[in-house]
Amino acid sequence: MNRMTLKSEIQNISLVEKLIDDISAEYDIHSDVYGKLLLAVVEGVNNAIVHGNKLVKDKEVFIEYDISDKEIEFCITDSGEGFDFTNLPDPTTPENIERTHGRGIFLMNHLADRIEFEHPGNKVKLYFNLS
Repeated sequence: MNRMTLKSEIQNISLVEKLIDDISAEYDIHSDVYGKLLLAVVEGVNNAIVHGNKLVKDKEVFIEYDISDKEIEFCITDSGEGFDFTNLPDPTTPENIERTHGRGIFLMNHLADRIEFEHPGNKVKLYFNLS
């Protein structure tokens, strides 16, 4: 596993974008996978910074990634207390359409080929098929 640690500052999202660009170039990742990977991982890191670590600059976000011939896995862990990932509102239902929360995980679910949360909810794993 490769690892990157970031302080909880929004401008550090650019470091994640650069990481994805570098991985994409090194492993010749198809543009379709690259787009999904970039959006989902950036959203996951943004959630970790904003919701998990509550923008507390001294708290860290840990990003681990592993690449095989068949898939790329990203694991994003924040220093927060977690959340109940088993009870997520659907942002597409009429009662939630105006709400600003809940869209990030919905998006990540649709972009990644597989997504897993670990108890207590401060760690998410995103998997993307490369073939």
